[in-house]
Amino acid sequence: MTCRIFAALSALAILPLLSTNALAQTSSAAKNPKPASGIWTPPRTPDGQPDLQGNWTNSTVTPLQRPADLAGKEFFTEDEASAFEKKRAPANNQDFFWTDNIHGVKSRRTSIVIDPPDGHIPPMTPEAQKKFDDAHAWNRLHPADGPEDRSLTERCILFGLAGPPMLPEPYNSNYQIVQTPGYVMIMAEMVHDVRVIPLDGRPHLPANVRQWKGDSRGHWEGNTLVVDTTNFAFNDHSRFGVGFDGMSDENFHVIERFTRTDAETITYRATVEDPTVYTKRITFELSMTKRSEPLFEYACHEGNEGMFGILSGARFDEKQETK
Repeated sequence: MTCRIFAALSALAILPLLSTNALAQTSSAAKNPKPASGIWTPPRTPDGQPDLQGNWTNSTVTPLQRPADLAGKEFFTEDEASAFEKKRAPANNQDFFWTDNIHGVKSRRTSIVIDPPDGHIPPMTPEAQKKFDDAHAWNRLHPADGPEDRSLTERCILFGLAGPPMLPEPYNSNYQIVQTPGYVMIMAEMVHDVRVIPLDGRPHLPANVRQWKGDSRGHWEGNTLVVDTTNFAFNDHSRFGVGFDGMSDENFHVIERFTRTDAETITYRATVEDPTVYTKRITFELSMTKRSEPLFEYACHEGNEGMFGILSGARFDEKQETK
């Protein structure tokens, strides 16, 4: 009996190795797919989906909105793009001490915002603008009554990197993508936020269930992963605009498209719609570039000494004012 149990356990132990070996062979065969008529063909996962897996970065010196001196210019020439990268590189600019961004987007666009065509976030509706201004006026008078008065990033709740939309941070703009049958997982290095995206056609969560990263549902359109996200949580410090001074409400809706365009690149495009806040849709486009380095833990909330300093400093100032 003991021998039979041992043999059975040994067989079970070998199965994962056989499966891993089979997956490795499949992956190896998929790494160098033969092009059809000169068109690059993305590799496939064992279950036949376009393979987006690996570690990626969307780090870029391309600004979110088009600079005033580039008004009307949608694309750089190759020489102009090279000169812009050198000008914006951290080594040449003391304002960029903490950043690790050195390249522009591969399309050579002059801004991450590609629609509206002027490369700028569109105006808010009058009602949203008033709400935005009122919230900022309150925050100026109550900057640190409690942790809730600080931004989501300062509280280590959410960075713009996590998305959606997935907008780069000044540093650590890195992701890991893992695919399994029926799911895609995207982990952002900053605050190690994870989105698990089902691909089985299930409906969104009920409207009263809201999350900081929203409720994502995905499907494939050819070689493009399309992700539809609703049910965002939000507050006076905004959900949208974590990486810039923006705003969103209960109608915030994002559609993302991930298309692997070559062995080293995913073209990422996200369209944002919030008709009660913004007067137009906004579309962003970025390059996600393959990276060989691992991702590391970004332990923000676990040791948020910055928040302790902000609140204790505010209490000290209040005591000084009462003397």
